Amino acid sequence: MPTTIEIPKNPSPQPNADRILLESIAWETYEALVRDLESQPGLRLTYDRGRLEIMTPLVPHESCKKLTGRFIEALTEELEIEIRSLGSLTCKRRDLARGLEPDQCYYIQNELAVRGKDEIDFERDPPPDLAIEIDITNSSIDCMAIYAALGVPELWRYDGNRVIIYRLENQNYRECHRSPTFPQIAPVEILRFLEMSQTMGETSLLRSFRQWVRSQ
Repeated sequence: MPTTIEIPKNPSPQPNADRILLESIAWETYEALVRDLESQPGLRLTYDRGRLEIMTPLVPHESCKKLTGRFIEALTEELEIEIRSLGSLTCKRRDLARGLEPDQCYYIQNELAVRGKDEIDFERDPPPDLAIEIDITNSSIDCMAIYAALGVPELWRYDGNRVIIYRLENQNYRECHRSPTFPQIAPVEILRFLEMSQTMGETSLLRSFRQWVRSQ
């Protein structure tokens, strides 16, 4: 049976029309919504200790997340590195009362630990080794704090102007000049290829990216 929640009469002010923020939402309600919305990939949920943000991705967001994910997939193919790509897998932990759906996430160092698993329990299994967060319209919830609490070691974030690569150190993220997982990758290079997508077709762009990787 679909879950029904009562939306507050005075929801928090929203910076963007594609998001709504609800307060005082129980964990059980969040989990029920995650289940109910599995067949509606157009909606994204972020939960932080009672605060629930529901986001409808827009075209720039979806384009950037897909391209950045394809860069990682092309990179690992060229380097012959095994990965497990799990897209916007819901990463949640009841004991932390936190959960979110990365724009893209990958198991790389821990690929063998989750290979072939149909279900991943984040209270027992490792978190993704690398996640992508496209935050062009600014989330009302501190997603980086959730990633840190979940223990995601590496985070790539694009805010519409910059690509920033972070490494988790002592439960906090530190900005890096290069990817800890892929030392040949600097944020400026990912940004350069994202900007090229404005004037170049996707297939040609990926071909250029692969050629650049081979030249490194």
